[in-house]
Amino acid sequence: MCDYNPRRFVVHKPDLCVDLHCHSTASDGVLSPAELLARAAERGVTHLALTDHDTLAGLAEARQAAQDCGVHLINGIELSCQWRQHTIHVVGLDVRDDDAPFLARVTQQTENRWARARLIADRLERLKVPDLVDRATAQAGGSVPGRPHFAAALVEAGAVKSPAQAFKRHLGAGKPGDVRAFWPPLEDVVAWILEAGGVPVLAHPRKYKMTATRLRDLVRDFQEAGGQGLEVMTSGQSPADLSFLADLCEKRGLWASQGSDFHFPGAPWCELGQGMGQALRLPDRLEPVWRHFRAPVVQPGG
Repeated sequence: MCDYNPRRFVVHKPDLCVDLHCHSTASDGVLSPAELLARAAERGVTHLALTDHDTLAGLAEARQAAQDCGVHLINGIELSCQWRQHTIHVVGLDVRDDDAPFLARVTQQTENRWARARLIADRLERLKVPDLVDRATAQAGGSVPGRPHFAAALVEAGAVKSPAQAFKRHLGAGKPGDVRAFWPPLEDVVAWILEAGGVPVLAHPRKYKMTATRLRDLVRDFQEAGGQGLEVMTSGQSPADLSFLADLCEKRGLWASQGSDFHFPGAPWCELGQGMGQALRLPDRLEPVWRHFRAPVVQPGG
């Protein structure tokens, strides 16, 4: 359990296990917020940020579950934005979930996601799958469907044999269902997070498939917009990626973050509290972002 005082959370366990990036059924995860917190506790996670895509809808359930299972919950969200025609994701950590302007902007993001879902369905109309938005929404548990949910709906309707085939033919990069142009500029999203008292963190930088030079440009622009953190360790990256991002984080003077980007159980490469098939842990030379929350997270005696 975590003892609270107005200045800091101190964990009375031998080690911190901090996971600052995961998803529930409030966006495109398959576990409910309560199930997610229970699994995090089983995996030894001490601090968890729920960072659903463009929504805070799962936080209330997650907060109650966190109290029940002894995990400290950190308010979070993963916001979509645009940078030089790329869709970029920025994680907002420790945001105030009662900030009215921020909540209004999140609502607009949700409306953008619904508009995107309807456009995906329109572009796939030639497949003649009836009620495709409704089918995809059902796959998303009633939340706004993303491309994985459309893939599952196409499989269920018999239009494709597998989600992989759905992406290869209809939903992947450059295909008709690859709809990306609904997001605000990077600098706007960073400003929203800062105004809500949060810490903007550039999510999973190596997943954007950019050259090193272009990624450095992105990080520079992100920092100049007010961005404060870089997700250095996450699932789906190599030791070389970790080394590159750690060096970039240190050179730019950014705070380092880590997170599993967990969406569903059963994937050995992506489990709560883990990244790259091992426990989440930042290189010692980096400054952890969690030391800069409004209630900083510190190791006992730290």
